[in-house]
Amino acid sequence: MIRPLSLAGCLFAVVLSTHFAWAQTEFSAEVFDNQKQEPQAKIYFGKDKIRFEPGKKDARGGGALITNLATQSSTVVMDQQHMYMELPAQVAAQRNTFHFFRTGDVDSACSDWLAQSWNKGGTCHKVGNDTVNGRSTVKYEGTNSHGESGTVWLDPKLRFPVKWEGKNGSGELRNIQEGSQPSSLFEIPSGYTKFDMGAMMKQQSQ
Repeated sequence: MIRPLSLAGCLFAVVLSTHFAWAQTEFSAEVFDNQKQEPQAKIYFGKDKIRFEPGKKDARGGGALITNLATQSSTVVMDQQHMYMELPAQVAAQRNTFHFFRTGDVDSACSDWLAQSWNKGGTCHKVGNDTVNGRSTVKYEGTNSHGESGTVWLDPKLRFPVKWEGKNGSGELRNIQEGSQPSSLFEIPSGYTKFDMGAMMKQQSQ
């Protein structure tokens, strides 16, 4: 059975934000799980697109997750099947986690934190400056819509979390490499066919 949504657990968050219009630093990094003490994924951040790749190849058909921030759409690329699948908006929203979001002003990020759907009705508090793996950051504490507490460390240059802690675990970005990312990372490879999720769900229900 093809399992297109098996994407390294909750860390494969879809970053959906309307705050991406400013000049921004492109980068790549490893998503490191601090509890398991191992890399869990690879992240590539382009001008208005983001790509997550699982740390371990999934033999069941999972693959890279590409999100277009301009259109707020997400696509799963399944290399083994040479297929791709467009995620419905409601499925993409369910895969969000509070620790991944982009902000316009790292020194005043609470408004962007609380604007995320999974933080609606939550709280946010700026703790102050801190250093994570040699990079200057601004630390925030808050709660999401379910009242679960969490902490994020935002990098002023990347305007993106480089460390996070919460109910479901903790992690950080390591081996951050700043620089332009190849456009091919955010495109569907030539020859890939579209996977029909609706047909699959109908087949399963029958």
